[in-house]
Amino acid sequence: MSQTFVSETAHKVVTAVNSTVSLAYDVYSKVPGATVVYKYVRDSHQNDPVRTLLELVFIVVMAWYFFNNKPKGKNEVKLTEKEIQELCDEWEPEDLVPELTELQNSDLENMAVIAGQILINTNSASGTKVKLADGKERLNFASNNFIGVMNSEPIKEKAVAALRKYGVGSCGPPGFYGTLDVHVELEQSLARFLGVESSIIYSQGFSTASSVIPAFSKRSDILVVDDACGMSILKGVELSRSTVKFYKHNDMKDLETVLRKVQESTKKKPLTRRFIITEGVFTAYGDICNLPAIIALKEKYKYRLILEDSLGFGCIGQTGRGTPEHYGIAPADVDVYVASMANALASSGGFCAGRKEIVEHQRLSGLSYTFSASLPALLAVSALEALKVLETAPVLAVQCQQNAIAMREVFQKSGISQIRVLDTFSNTPIIHVRLSSRLANRQEEEHILQEVVDTCIRDGVIVTRARYVEAQELALPVPSIKIMASAGHSKKDSEKAASVVKDAFKKVLKVHRLG
Repeated sequence: MSQTFVSETAHKVVTAVNSTVSLAYDVYSKVPGATVVYKYVRDSHQNDPVRTLLELVFIVVMAWYFFNNKPKGKNEVKLTEKEIQELCDEWEPEDLVPELTELQNSDLENMAVIAGQILINTNSASGTKVKLADGKERLNFASNNFIGVMNSEPIKEKAVAALRKYGVGSCGPPGFYGTLDVHVELEQSLARFLGVESSIIYSQGFSTASSVIPAFSKRSDILVVDDACGMSILKGVELSRSTVKFYKHNDMKDLETVLRKVQESTKKKPLTRRFIITEGVFTAYGDICNLPAIIALKEKYKYRLILEDSLGFGCIGQTGRGTPEHYGIAPADVDVYVASMANALASSGGFCAGRKEIVEHQRLSGLSYTFSASLPALLAVSALEALKVLETAPVLAVQCQQNAIAMREVFQKSGISQIRVLDTFSNTPIIHVRLSSRLANRQEEEHILQEVVDTCIRDGVIVTRARYVEAQELALPVPSIKIMASAGHSKKDSEKAASVVKDAFKKVLKVHRLG
């Protein structure tokens, strides 16, 4: 009796299990992809049973985590209306911007305000004299008007005509519907002027270098950069996320030391792209890079060169073709040539010139080119017309250099030991004048220089202090007064301006008993 009961029970259990398995298999077989999963698990288990165990443990842990991390009950503290009001009354918001310093307030109070249109010089439409709000005229040595076309009437007429024809903005990036015939013409003209295969224009001068650098250099690549390079280059270097090595400003021995160390440390590593980056004429110092030595080193250590020549293009070299022409170097020796059109061409935007493949790569990889609206047509036309002026009258570049040299000679002969002109014998258009001896407080030094600027303005010459975003500069330059030479000025006016600055230094230094 007992054996019969056990047998019947076992039979029922086996039948139930078989039915359950059959039902489960029928359901399982109807699930899309189930056979693939089964085959994967079976093959995986046959090849590596340990892996099956690990996957099972992983599934169990995930299930446990999912079911044991459900939101618990609310545990926040309920505040009363009175407590909420007290917290609101106690809250004091921080200032959106820091309070102005004494120097900044002084700058605003004494800032030169131009009244209306820039006056036209009687000899040329150069815009080298301005009329301020007090009704008096001043010589303008604070603008990057290197070849004196800032107030050219023919260029203004062409710009107005372009405005009426094309409108104000292009309303789109170049790669979509923002490219106009004047953009293409400007790119072709720049390439022809520089003697290279091709060029590409950007709508913002600052973002040109900061877009070109990350277009070519990526995370695993190496950049060797002059530590005096400006903010546009530094931002491009930062965006590239490349390995960065800095060398001392214009120090070719230090550059070679850095290149040699990089070569030694990467001998057994995969080959990567490598670039040397420098400015042609340095914004912070007014000196010119040693381009022949840099090219020799780039060839020796197998690097490419990115040259940012915003302060050299249009005003350096016998015909204004920049730093390479100054040294008699072929354009092809500079791999990537970058410059702003806001200086010598008195327009806006920037460009990159070089071999065709270098340029075409940027049409999809240059972030500012790809994602920014293209340069307004009226500014493209202005740059194009200014370039034509430079082509037909290359003497303007030489005039600018001669005026810069004349101004430096005045400072050299001044006999004031308390001031120093950076790069005294250079013909670059930007001149920095600073105190020979540093003061203990940078703010005090800036204040003295601002007094010199204010004195110059009262005496008929507009100059400015060199200004920097101090928190973001790699190597913050020494405070200085910045003077910009121009072909629009006569040699007499240039020497007069230098004399005014020199005399202003004498007056201010005497007041502060530094003379």
